Amino acid sequence: MMRIPFSYIWRSLWARRLTTTLTLGGLALVVFVFAGVLMLAQGLEATLVDTGSRDNAIVLRRSAGSELVSQIDRGSASILETQPEVAAARDGRPLLSREVLVVINLYKKTTNGMSNVSVRGVSPQAFELRPGFRIVQGKPFQFGTHEVVVGKNIADRFRGVALGAELRFGGDRWTVVGIADAGRTGFDSEIWGDADQLMQAFGRPIYSSATFRLRDANQFDAVKARLQADPRSQSLEIKREQEFYREQSQAMAKFIKILGLVVTIIFSIGAMIGAMITMYAAVANRVVEVGTMRALGFHRRSVLTAFLAESIVLAIAGGAAGIGLASLLSFARVSTLNFGSFSEIGFGFALTPGVVWSAFVFALVMGVVGGFLPAVRAARLNIVNALRAS
Repeated sequence: MMRIPFSYIWRSLWARRLTTTLTLGGLALVVFVFAGVLMLAQGLEATLVDTGSRDNAIVLRRSAGSELVSQIDRGSASILETQPEVAAARDGRPLLSREVLVVINLYKKTTNGMSNVSVRGVSPQAFELRPGFRIVQGKPFQFGTHEVVVGKNIADRFRGVALGAELRFGGDRWTVVGIADAGRTGFDSEIWGDADQLMQAFGRPIYSSATFRLRDANQFDAVKARLQADPRSQSLEIKREQEFYREQSQAMAKFIKILGLVVTIIFSIGAMIGAMITMYAAVANRVVEVGTMRALGFHRRSVLTAFLAESIVLAIAGGAAGIGLASLLSFARVSTLNFGSFSEIGFGFALTPGVVWSAFVFALVMGVVGGFLPAVRAARLNIVNALRAS
C-alpha cells in the first residue's frame, strides 16, 4: 500500500498558515487551562505532603478528621512521652510536641478582606522536631510569653503581621518577634506560639494533637499496636505525619480537579469543534488533490491516515505550546481556604511529569476526535467526482 509522505502533511499545514495558527492557539489555550488545573491540585497536595515527615507520627482523637476537632488531654500526652519508640531531643527529653490549633481572622493586604489564619501552639521541642521551620528574620518566640512567630506566607499576604507588630486575638496581645520560612510547606501559612499560653488565652484545657519523632521510622507499626492495646489510649489514633497531611489535601485537591475539569471539558468541546471545522475546510479545498492521490494509487486508508495525522500534529504542537505556557505558572503562588483546617494556605503550581503526560494525552484526544470525521470524509471521496470538481 502506497503511503503519503509526511512532507505532504507539513506542506498542507504551511499552506493554511492562518487557520493552522488559529486552531493551534485554541488547542494551546485549552491545554494550558487543563495543565494549570492539574498543577494547582498537584501543588496543593505537594505543599501539604511536604509539611509532614515520614519520621514523625501524629496522634489525634480517634475518628477526628482534622486537628481542629481533635482533643488530647494531658494524661494521654504523658502516656505518649513514655513510649520507647519516641526519639530523644538534644536535652534528653522526649522529642514530642504537644500542640493546639486555633483559627483567627486577619485582614489581607490585597483585598482588605478578612480570612482565617491558623495559629499553632507548640512545645519547646517543636523547632527540633521540624527543622525545616527556620527563623529568617527576628528571633524564635520565648516560651511562657505572648510572643509569636509568623510564617512567610502570612507575613507576605496579611496586614499587621510585620516584625515587631502586635496582634490581638484570644483576648490578649501577641508580639511578632520572628518571621519563619518553612520551605513552602503548610507551616508557612501558620502562626506559632507557646501552646500553654494559647490554651490559657482561648480557655482550652486540652491539646489538639501530639507529634513526635520516631527513633526508627520502621517502628511505627510497633508503637501503633502498643497504643491500640493500651486501655488508656483507646480514644487515640496515630498516623504517620506525612500520611495525615496527604489526607488533609485530598478533599481540596479533588474539588479543584473536578471544578477545573468541568471548565476544561467545556473549553475542549469548543477546541475540538474548531479543529473539526478547520479539517473539514481543508478537505473541501483539496477535493481535486485527494482525487488525484486516489487516482495515483493511494488507498483510502492512506488518505485517512494523512488527514488524521495533520490533526494530530496540530494537537501535539498545541499541547506543547499549552504546556510551555503552563510552565510559567510554576513561578506563581496562590492562597486558598484549606478544607482540612478552614484557614488560609499558600502554595504554588507544581509541574510534574504526570501533569505533562496527562496534558499531552488530553491534547492528542482532542486532535483525534477533532480530525477523525473530516479524515473519514476525505477518505470516502469518490475519485471520479473529486476529479470533476476541478
